[in-house]
Amino acid sequence: MRRNRFLRVAVPTAAISVLATGCVGSTETGPSDDPKAKATITFWHGWTAPSEVKAIDENIARFEKKHPNITVRVVGGINDEKLNQALRAGGSKGPDVVSSFTTANVGKFCSSGAFADLGPFIEKSGLDLEKTFSKPLLEYSQFEGKRCALPLLSDAYGLYYNKDAFEEAGVKAPPKTWEEFDKVAEKLTKHKGGSYEQLGFMPNYHGYETVPSHYISQWSPTYFTKDGKSNIAKDPSFKEMYTWQRNLVKRLGGYAKLEKYQKTFGDEWGAEHPFHTGQVAMQLDGEWRLGMAEATDPGFEIGVAPLPVPKDQIDSYGKGYLSGTIMGIAPSSTKQNAAWELVKYMTTDTEAVVQFANAIKNVPSTKAALKSPKLTFDPRFKTFLDIARHPDSNTSDGAINGITYQMSLQNFGYQVEKGAVRDIQAGLEKTAREIDTDIAQAK
Repeated sequence: MRRNRFLRVAVPTAAISVLATGCVGSTETGPSDDPKAKATITFWHGWTAPSEVKAIDENIARFEKKHPNITVRVVGGINDEKLNQALRAGGSKGPDVVSSFTTANVGKFCSSGAFADLGPFIEKSGLDLEKTFSKPLLEYSQFEGKRCALPLLSDAYGLYYNKDAFEEAGVKAPPKTWEEFDKVAEKLTKHKGGSYEQLGFMPNYHGYETVPSHYISQWSPTYFTKDGKSNIAKDPSFKEMYTWQRNLVKRLGGYAKLEKYQKTFGDEWGAEHPFHTGQVAMQLDGEWRLGMAEATDPGFEIGVAPLPVPKDQIDSYGKGYLSGTIMGIAPSSTKQNAAWELVKYMTTDTEAVVQFANAIKNVPSTKAALKSPKLTFDPRFKTFLDIARHPDSNTSDGAINGITYQMSLQNFGYQVEKGAVRDIQAGLEKTAREIDTDIAQAK
């Protein structure tokens, strides 16, 4: 499964930070290879599950059939730390085509030169990006006008719920506003001594996927001002989100009780995930969770819906947070034109995108693929396709220091939920100054 959640890439991110100040292998004269000549290129990706690796290999085989002069050597299981080391070292043993699950680091990839500028390739090919990809995907694959990556499949976040638990509690339909959500979460919660028999929802930031960026997306926030300064203290969305989350923590039993219960949860990627086992009745998660949950035969009917929205934004219900995988070209590659052929094929060829999405159960990344009749999926999966197509779905803004500002928001959230911050507005102002300082230092 995709591991693009930013909390799980904190260590690789630290390694990548040297790219902002270190040298990255590059070719100053630009690509001069003939894409029609016989060539062997190397593609590094992060997938590891047998079914995912098989899907990649099948996609590569289709590419080689269309481009018989290009042979692709595939290397899987590459995380961002290994990728960073190879890009810094350069040389013939490094990759030509690279991919990453960490869209939050695109600002760093582009500004540091870790990934080559795709602008010249896109212009030469005549590719119309706005007709090919939705706005959020175009946003998270570029930084400050420099496009160093293209989207390769995407992730859409929504709400999973236990239909049997809903029926037992008399809940008729999934909540559409956060006010409705709070009432449903309380109704589904069954306290048992100092713990729970069933928790309606785990709101704490140590819970799976319950990070600030996934919550705040439902408010459609603006992270930065036009001059690049943090906007979190000026955009009321952030104060509203942190206040809502803190209040829900209190309503469901308090920070300490929830944290104690969270420690009983099984692995996020295993059969003992708390939603699979019935420990929580509602779960914020991406499209991959449906297949994983059904594979464990949970013993209840699973429902899927978009996440709620603020009451004053009810017209935007159906939107969600979007993320995904990105592909780019190593700047040290001496076969960049051939590498571009692979990047272009895997990210923009409708058949390639659809077949890959079908194989690994992710959301297609192109507009054409999202409409393709060849998509095969569980009817509930359509919820995520609709979220991906929704005009108000959004993603996190990029930054020159990548994931750092999101970690600041997360650290602030930890303090808020446990009651260490009384004045959320003052805390946001302090956090905004911290974010601005970090970005200034990175520049």
